[in-house]
Amino acid sequence: MAEQVRRIYGASMSPDATAFAHLVDDGGYPRAVQRFLRGWRASSSRDVELPVEGPVTRVMHSADGHWLACQVAPEGGSRSQIWVVTTDPDDRDARRIDRWPSGVEGTAELISWDGTLVAAILTGEDGVGTSCLLDPSGTTVIVLDRRSGGRLVDAWGGASLVRVGPRGYRDLIMLRALTETALLPYDPGSTTDTGIILDDHSPRRLRSGPEGETTDLYYPVKDYGLDSTEGYVRALIRSENGAQHARLLEVTVTADGVSYQVVAERPGYELDEFTVSDDLSTVAMLWNLHGASELQILEYADQTLHDPIPLPGMVAGELSISAGGTMLAMTVEGPSKPPTVELVDPRTREWELVDREPSCGPVSDDPTLETIIARDGLTFSGWLFRPPEGVETIGAMLFLHGGPEGQGRPGYNEFFPALLDEGICVFLPNVRGSGGFGRAFMHADDRERRFAAIDDVADAARFLVGNGHAPAGRVACCGWSYGGYLTQAALTFHPDEFAAGISICGMSDLNSWYRNTEQWIAAAAYPKYGHPVSDQDLLERLSPLPRADKVTAPLLLVHGLNDTNVPPGESQQMYDALTELGRRVELLTFEDDGHEIDKRENRAVLRKAMTAWLVEAFAD
Repeated sequence: MAEQVRRIYGASMSPDATAFAHLVDDGGYPRAVQRFLRGWRASSSRDVELPVEGPVTRVMHSADGHWLACQVAPEGGSRSQIWVVTTDPDDRDARRIDRWPSGVEGTAELISWDGTLVAAILTGEDGVGTSCLLDPSGTTVIVLDRRSGGRLVDAWGGASLVRVGPRGYRDLIMLRALTETALLPYDPGSTTDTGIILDDHSPRRLRSGPEGETTDLYYPVKDYGLDSTEGYVRALIRSENGAQHARLLEVTVTADGVSYQVVAERPGYELDEFTVSDDLSTVAMLWNLHGASELQILEYADQTLHDPIPLPGMVAGELSISAGGTMLAMTVEGPSKPPTVELVDPRTREWELVDREPSCGPVSDDPTLETIIARDGLTFSGWLFRPPEGVETIGAMLFLHGGPEGQGRPGYNEFFPALLDEGICVFLPNVRGSGGFGRAFMHADDRERRFAAIDDVADAARFLVGNGHAPAGRVACCGWSYGGYLTQAALTFHPDEFAAGISICGMSDLNSWYRNTEQWIAAAAYPKYGHPVSDQDLLERLSPLPRADKVTAPLLLVHGLNDTNVPPGESQQMYDALTELGRRVELLTFEDDGHEIDKRENRAVLRKAMTAWLVEAFAD
């Protein structure tokens, strides 16, 4: 089994389809790479050099093709910065452009390009997000919006989309100068979370953005000539509003009001993501079928919806399309296919090989989709990975996704093949609260209902034993972030079901997590977990730490010390409690990494530690 892992993902097409940029993870921190498809530089590439150590988490071409914006997280922490470079590979100058008032620091998130300006969110220590436009010169910040819980989704030509509301109850509003417009009717419990502004009169790629004198100050929108409310603005948005599953809607905002229509929907299935070409000719959509992906192309002018284009992997995401709709890039992956960037012509439906050095890493066979009936009658599903033929099954591991609104999907996971080769089945259950199955299912674990989600984990363990996928008493539980919390909770509420546990960057006490996480993360979580003041007792009853004496299975706790999403104290306090109780527990930390544990060398250490921990536990 190959130990080296190389992942290629997160592509951004150049507007003219002659180049694209993407991320490469093959040693150290993930980095940005620019590749050329046409012209005299065809088939060549260059690393984007930045004067900061840390993973690059996003790279994006400007609308005019002149700039690349990069989001980077110093030392793998949860707080990020925005840097820009030109697309000229001979120009090595890199400039940080997220500007903060004196004495303020926080995290900067790259959202999109508005003409020649970077659309971003700056979130300070107070948790208040500033949606803004940043000049690549690094001298100008144009404030579009500032509010707690507000998140910029897109900005173009004087209009912007801002997501408001907590998790599970989100809406989009459109801002045009001093006018704020709600896009959809009131529908509590629905989520409207992403959108792309379409042009009202001219092609998007020809817009140059707001004009104004460059000065070293923060300016409100109206000072940049954005107070015009003439004409109309259209947007495509992803929303559950008025339905159980996310679909594609078109909204039109005029002086007389707002109208909307359904552009595309699949009854019973969710729209994962979409993108639209700047000339508005082509819309690419990815549908979520129990976690697997399906790609479909819509000709926007006449609403012609074509048959799905077969994908070279089970899961796809991170769509990016050229300005004229002639080339579509995406990340494609599967159990036997480490993440790689694939290009397809939406019209000819032909895929183009773009990388001479392919993604690589340990692989496995494709999983099967399994269905479980919970103790209260609710049905949920999961993906089951079995050991290779001829390898005896010694146990099974549940792998719980983050979120809680995440989803266990049949994509690539570098940690699974080593476990499978040792005879350990891996099961990805999508317990209640998971995304991808409609709004009712996603809200089924809110607040007091989280006890039922913990029960689902135990029911998944019983399913594995009852169906012969694991010997009795040989089921382990593992999870990352919220999945780490759920792992600890399962070990305390259902200790007899599990032979071992692995919690990666998970919460052990919801009350202490609320006190120590980033303020904006805490505020968004109230509807999901409960409020830290009014629901303090509920949070304590849901927390694993007060129940640490119930843990009987050996528990491996893992944390990146630069994690500000789930601070490392969450793992440390559970380790201390179990140590004092004389339980078998170990704590593995990475001082140069954060919540995602991005550094390649650290992930290799984690992969070996997980395998050794479970093999030893199942041998007892």
